[in-house]
Amino acid sequence: MTQRPLFSSDNVWERRKFVLTLTKAVGAGLLLSTPSISHANSFMNERSWTVGDIMDLFIKQIPNAPFATTVDTLKAGNRDIQVSGIVTTMFATLDVIKKAIDAGANFIIAHEPTFYNHQDATDWLQQDDVYRYKADLLQKHNIAIWRNHDYIHSLKPDGVQSELVAQLGWKNYQDKEKANRIIMPAVSLQSLIQQVKKSLQINTLRYIGDLKQSCKQILLMPGAAGGRRQIEAIGKEQPDVIVVGEIQEWETAEYVRDAISEGKKLALIILGHIASEEPGSVFMANWIKQNIPGIAVQHIPAGNSLSFF
Repeated sequence: MTQRPLFSSDNVWERRKFVLTLTKAVGAGLLLSTPSISHANSFMNERSWTVGDIMDLFIKQIPNAPFATTVDTLKAGNRDIQVSGIVTTMFATLDVIKKAIDAGANFIIAHEPTFYNHQDATDWLQQDDVYRYKADLLQKHNIAIWRNHDYIHSLKPDGVQSELVAQLGWKNYQDKEKANRIIMPAVSLQSLIQQVKKSLQINTLRYIGDLKQSCKQILLMPGAAGGRRQIEAIGKEQPDVIVVGEIQEWETAEYVRDAISEGKKLALIILGHIASEEPGSVFMANWIKQNIPGIAVQHIPAGNSLSFF
């Protein structure tokens, strides 16, 4: 049986019921906790939004934006597309795109590349079957994809880090001057790993260190900061444990291993890039709910591309 789009353009009453439900769900707490831009439009006085409208609205709140050089460009579609619904995600995978189509959404806001390289260059992929299938599917359904990476990280505070800290339950322990410094009641490394896995719904993660080690000061660096930045931050902050998104295995891991051999009390927890930054797409969905009345939005997790045997 053909699945009916979640938000069909010809069913105005159905859409209004969704907006009223969404208004109750967002609640006062979200309005206080998410950066916002005020609007005169009420939820019942809906307007049409284009892809460009939404991009510009978000970018307006970023210091010194728009940036002259950025990867935050459209990867599919165009600015003039009238938005019927929005999906936020870490990666605009084929599975995520198909779910967006089923939901009647034609605008995907992704945090990372769509076409397998940082700049989303596609000249080298023109004859590739996987690329062609994905590009053709997006064109067929007139779907726009905007990468929001540099801008969301440039928010004050960083939108990705802010939601990650919230999901970990560490907001009360976050340093007011340095957002990546967490000082919490001492727990064992084993207990910390268990808490992180539960909070972020991670089945397995990698670590280096003594599971009995006491951890009080945490250095939190989601994403792929790079070995030099991670190692320099360890030297400066002297944490008990550094929690990162991903590493080059021959860099940070080897530094931590040598530091432990030297006698330092140090541990490393590797969340995985996706697990560490997917919370930013939750942040983005919440921002849209607050700032863009009448647009249906949902966060669809990209999930981990890797399996563990």
